[in-house]
Amino acid sequence: MKNNGLTIALIIGAFFFLAAIAIGVAFYKTKKPVKTVSVTGLAEKDFTSDLIVWRVRYDAQDMDMKSAYNTLKTQAADVKAFLKEKGISEDEMDFGNISTEEQTQWRWDESLRKSVQIFNGYQASQVVKIQSKDVEKVEKVIREISELYDKNIRIDSYNPEYYYTKLADLKLEMLAEASKNARDRALTITENAGGKLGDLKTANTGVFQITAPNSADEDYTWGGAFNTSSKQKRVSINMKLTYYVK
Repeated sequence: MKNNGLTIALIIGAFFFLAAIAIGVAFYKTKKPVKTVSVTGLAEKDFTSDLIVWRVRYDAQDMDMKSAYNTLKTQAADVKAFLKEKGISEDEMDFGNISTEEQTQWRWDESLRKSVQIFNGYQASQVVKIQSKDVEKVEKVIREISELYDKNIRIDSYNPEYYYTKLADLKLEMLAEASKNARDRALTITENAGGKLGDLKTANTGVFQITAPNSADEDYTWGGAFNTSSKQKRVSINMKLTYYVK
């Protein structure tokens, strides 16, 4: 009986000893420092816009509101005919609503010895937006818009805006390139340090920056720059990756 009791005691003691070792090993593994490497990859690409948006404003002024409106309607027909003559289709034109407002002017009244507001007629105005994928065609029309002055049409030509219709596809391409650039850097760092690159731990994407190439006046922004004034553009994106190191 004493031998059996001694055996049981030894077994129980061995069990607790092994359990303590197992707990110690597990604790060591959980507290063991995890080696990682963080890198930032960059991708840049120049591209040409394939969509142009251009706005033209014209107006007519008269002391009678109806006369100002009728004059503007005649001008709208002339503007439309001019654009069609230059190769702009009706599908590429969008004539906005006509707006009419009173015009006033401050003048000095000698008899009253103060400035008074004088009614100066009505001004009717309208904006036509031209949107086309034929960028060069519209750029040519912009250079020739002054021909409307010969018809006594007062024109305000706004600066054109340039866009890219395949931006979603371009973003995916740039993300893949930035990720590859980051992984290549991580591989170089770990191999030179005698380590081995493990699994990906985290990935953080930066913002897309679309700017004019070689522009000193345009800066990156936290929310992402989006240039619309230049036909030639440059897109850039960075990707921060963190890998485990074996």
